[in-house]
Amino acid sequence: MGATKTKEFTETEIILATYAKALGHPARVAILRILLERKACICGDIVDELPLSQSTVSQHLKELKEAGLIKGDIDGKKVCYCIDEKAWKHAQLLMQQLFASYTTCNTSCC
Repeated sequence: MGATKTKEFTETEIILATYAKALGHPARVAILRILLERKACICGDIVDELPLSQSTVSQHLKELKEAGLIKGDIDGKKVCYCIDEKAWKHAQLLMQQLFASYTTCNTSCC
């Protein structure tokens, strides 16, 4: 999203859109599932689990990290990734609030 257009949206809308964008690719969802199952993971292990190249997995990890959903610690030549618990809970709350705000439409408009 262009920096000039963000002024027209609330901070919550911008953050929620950032999380949604990070979740917008099946490879990223798969990576998150792996991290959730293992509690922590080394990048090479993630590559072994997915039908993607190392560079593609690294790009998806970068997107998830930039969105704040994961964090990574460098250990020598390896980077160990895990869920960022605070951001994960925040994303969960914002998504729940969005979906909970739906009420049934009583008209036949759609």
